[in-house]
Amino acid sequence: MKHIISKIKDNALFYQMDDAEIEHSLSCCQAEIKSYDKNQKIFSQEDPPKSLYILISGSIVVCRDSLNGKRYIVTNIREKEMFGEVYVFLEEEDYPYYALATLDSKVLEIPKTFFFNERQRNCNGHNLMIRNMLKILAEKAFFLNNKVQLLSHGSLRQKIAKFLLEDIDESMYVKLNMNREEFADYLSVARPSLSRELNNMQKDGLIEVDRDIIRVLNYSNLLDFVE
Repeated sequence: MKHIISKIKDNALFYQMDDAEIEHSLSCCQAEIKSYDKNQKIFSQEDPPKSLYILISGSIVVCRDSLNGKRYIVTNIREKEMFGEVYVFLEEEDYPYYALATLDSKVLEIPKTFFFNERQRNCNGHNLMIRNMLKILAEKAFFLNNKVQLLSHGSLRQKIAKFLLEDIDESMYVKLNMNREEFADYLSVARPSLSRELNNMQKDGLIEVDRDIIRVLNYSNLLDFVE
């Protein structure tokens, strides 16, 4: 596990833990590193939740399909980010979503039993991870609440504006960590509708789109759409 510690130590699960504590905890819980090919599922909707996952390299999306087969992206997972953590602590028999690798990916898998092991109570690393997990779950709830608010905005332009304003950097740029179709899924709209609205927003002088980079040209006008 030593070779991956530098890649995962910034994850919130290991906050205030040194390399030795991380290595000991991962060894103690029998964590595994698994490889997944592009378009391979990490878990399916029929699978029982057994692990917490951290993306070491690659790209993963968490999705669900509608009855008519349309895919909706719940969230995009970036390198060093965690997923599946909520279901480690729920008594659900299976996942309501599935996780799909959009690139060849490596994933750290931590068994859920580690978090419920009474014998680990005297282990400092175990206690730190439990404390960190409580904070992570609170932040997760906050994120999901934000997405509900995003989707509650009436028009597509309002949804795009809110999304951009939440992710904008000091230079007025937003780097999308998803392709156009994934972005459309995230906003729960058709891809052609998203592309058309982005083009309209460019014509109106609000934004400038260059592949996965969006530059905000008129911050105050964009803000008007979400207030």
